[in-house]
Amino acid sequence: MNIGIIGLGLMGASFAKRLSPQKDKTIYGIDQNEQTIQTALELNIIKEGSTDPGKLIKKCNLIILALYPTMIKPWIVENQQYLESGTILMDISGVKTNIVEPVQAILREDLELISIHPMCGRESRGIDFAQADIFDNANYIIVPTNKNTPTAIEAAKQLGKDLRVKNISILSCEEHDRMIGFLSQLTHVIAVSLMNTHDNSHLVEYTGDSFRDLTRIATINEDLWSELFLLNKDILLDEIDQFLDATKHFRDSLEKEDIDEMKRLFIQSTNRRKLFNK
Repeated sequence: MNIGIIGLGLMGASFAKRLSPQKDKTIYGIDQNEQTIQTALELNIIKEGSTDPGKLIKKCNLIILALYPTMIKPWIVENQQYLESGTILMDISGVKTNIVEPVQAILREDLELISIHPMCGRESRGIDFAQADIFDNANYIIVPTNKNTPTAIEAAKQLGKDLRVKNISILSCEEHDRMIGFLSQLTHVIAVSLMNTHDNSHLVEYTGDSFRDLTRIATINEDLWSELFLLNKDILLDEIDQFLDATKHFRDSLEKEDIDEMKRLFIQSTNRRKLFNK
C-alpha cells in the first residue's frame, strides 16, 4: 500500500514513524516546509517527500490528512484533482461535524473521506517530537457518516491495527464532538484557566505532583486549539457552563461548611474516577 501523509508535524511524522517499517507499506510525505521534508528523509520515515502535493499523491491509494482542521477543505479543493479514482482519505482532526460534512459535500464521487481520531498527542509540536510509540496506549475512534462504504470503514479499522492502538471504537460525528468537548477540550480550558488565574511564577519551587499533573496540558498549541474550540463552540460552551455550575455548587458547600455534601462530592468523584483506571 502506498500511503501519503499530508503534514509532517508531530502527528503526521508519528504516523510515518510507526508505518514506514512495515514491509507492505510505502510512505510518501507532503509538507509546506522543505526542511521538514529533509528531516523526514534523513530519519528514513518516508520514501519520497515534496512541498508540491501534485508530484506524489497520485501514487497513493491512502491519504492521511494530518493538517490543522481549517486547512483540510482548502487542501481538498486544490489537490483532489491529482488523486487516482478510488483513493481513500482519512482526516485525523480533533473535531468532526464541522469538518467532515463540508469536505464530503465537495469531494469527488470516486473518492472517499473516512474520519479517524487517534486519541493521543504531545504538548510539543513539530517533527522533532514525533514518536512511533505515541499510539501504543491510545484509544482510536472511527467516525463514519452515511456516505462511507464498508470498505473504507474496514480500511480505517485496519489502519488502527497497523498503528497498534489499544482500543478501536466507532462514533458518529455528533457523539464524537460531544465526547471530545468534555474529555479533551474542557480539560484544556480548565488547565489554561488555572495557569491564568493569577501570576503563579513565584510558586515554581514549591509545586507538587498534583499541580504538575493537572496543568500538563496547559502547554498548548495556540493556533491549533483556537481552531478546535471555535469549530466545537456550542458543545464546549455547554460543557464549560456545566463545569461552572459544579464549581459553584462546591464553592457554596464550602462557604456553608456543609461537610456532608463535600464528602458526598469527594466520594462521587472518587467512584467515577475509578472507572477510568481500568
